[in-house]
Amino acid sequence: MNPTLAPVTSASLIRGEVAGLPGYDPGADPDDVAALSGAAHVIKLSNNENPYGASPAVTEAVRAGLAGGVSRYPDPTGKRLAETIGASLGVPAERVVLGNGSENILELLCQAVVDPGDLVVTQAPGFSLHETFPRVMGARVHKVPVAAEFGFDADAWRDALAVGPKLVFLANPCNPTGAMLTVGELERVVAATPESALLVLDEAYGEFARADPEYPDGLEALRALDRPWIVLRTFSKAYGLAGFRVGYGIASDTALIQALDRVRTPYNVNRPAQDAAVAALGDQAHLAETVRRTALEIARVTDRLRGAGLRVVPSSTNFLFIDTGRSSDRVARELHRAGIIVKAWREPGYETYIRASLSTPEDNDVFVGCLTEICTKDMT
Repeated sequence: MNPTLAPVTSASLIRGEVAGLPGYDPGADPDDVAALSGAAHVIKLSNNENPYGASPAVTEAVRAGLAGGVSRYPDPTGKRLAETIGASLGVPAERVVLGNGSENILELLCQAVVDPGDLVVTQAPGFSLHETFPRVMGARVHKVPVAAEFGFDADAWRDALAVGPKLVFLANPCNPTGAMLTVGELERVVAATPESALLVLDEAYGEFARADPEYPDGLEALRALDRPWIVLRTFSKAYGLAGFRVGYGIASDTALIQALDRVRTPYNVNRPAQDAAVAALGDQAHLAETVRRTALEIARVTDRLRGAGLRVVPSSTNFLFIDTGRSSDRVARELHRAGIIVKAWREPGYETYIRASLSTPEDNDVFVGCLTEICTKDMT
């Protein structure tokens, strides 16, 4: 070993794009919050999960599948699930890609499409991985801010898209705000997006918004276009399968699917997850009841928080974006002491906001009471 050479460390091997990235924030650990608060029941509102659970058909399907053993790999193509999704949406199974959650497909898209220096356009405030995955690949990320009252800023989007991005990430409804683009607003984005760009429409929370006549079905809006696009959806939210990690995308053409297949791991969706998703798709009544109950709670909790003087963004999802008027980190810590977990938002310009997914009415009442008390007392 040459004594004149500095010793190599792990840190010195890390790519610069990766070294500067923030870590993903999943929210506080429930066990830690239970220990801190002494609460027998921790109310977890940080991950936009479904408090009503999955369809009973899911349990039966997974149990039946596991009875055959777990020593064999799952179908790497997920053929049965892809065919079920395709049949339900009127698209060929060859244009469906499966992921370990829809965020896995976001990562695959960046690996397959993005070169160093490429421009990616997305929203602000927005889902952190819409920025993180492009930056891993060395891309430049431009975040289009919302207009007043979290509305759609058509001029800002038009200007950002005119520069010529390689990739466009657009969430509808938006995470973390819960706001949605209307039919007309989506049409404006699509019209302004260069045909040389891949348009990615992330509809992770779309099931919650579809009852609104102003909410556009992204697949229907894009399916006739002769340009690259992909619509992403997930079973983690409204279908209640967050623990199984299964999402999917419907693409404009098979060439994009084939590219994603080249970069994904061959067994990225396990067999119980595939079985669970097929069963969940088969129980649309359970989905409809989940969406109905969620909408009632969103309206009720929004009214109560606004009545307490808090600013709450109108939500078309299962979560609320709430301006506490003070440091979101401090509010989150206070809620931890009461046994409640929310997501403190740290994106620049929104550090007083928390994102809280809704739980059962009983849990939501506890949350509203605690948050109201925290925000009306002196926290200095």
